[in-house]
Amino acid sequence: MSVAVCFCMTEAILTFSKDSSPFFCCTVQAKVRLHWVMQVLATIFGSIGLVFIVSSKNISESPHLTSWHSILGIGTAIAVGGQLLCGLCLLFPQLINTYSVARLRLYHATCGLLAYLMAMATVMLGLCSDWFTSQVNTVVWYLCIITLLIPALVIMNQVNSGYLSKKKIEV
Repeated sequence: MSVAVCFCMTEAILTFSKDSSPFFCCTVQAKVRLHWVMQVLATIFGSIGLVFIVSSKNISESPHLTSWHSILGIGTAIAVGGQLLCGLCLLFPQLINTYSVARLRLYHATCGLLAYLMAMATVMLGLCSDWFTSQVNTVVWYLCIITLLIPALVIMNQVNSGYLSKKKIEV
């Protein structure tokens, strides 16, 4: 699940960045397709991780949803699923009767940022687990947290400067 969030989801969002993406020279349509593929991969990897965790909990007969990590993780999975549906509507706008694709794109970017930040918070809560803290020393733990915070700040800046800072949204 960490690969899904930390690599696939991060890279999917960064495909639209002019500064942070190796795909800066691609057309917008190519970036949209790459974004979609990476988000689908993130969803597949995340779903596989969820299946493994649920089966592990069932085999060990442990209770489900007993930590903040798991509760936020379920909320994140639901938010990502909603974002996938919204992304489908943007990929195929003829499927819905929308008055403004630009407004839907703004909502998708804003809610996508929220879903991404929820995913990063879920991973950070996983780093606070007893198992993880017993496996690494304090310096490595802080390096892991910083490694998660930096892309989150870059993506927040990207979405803010690309969508949210505009004074008037063209509809």
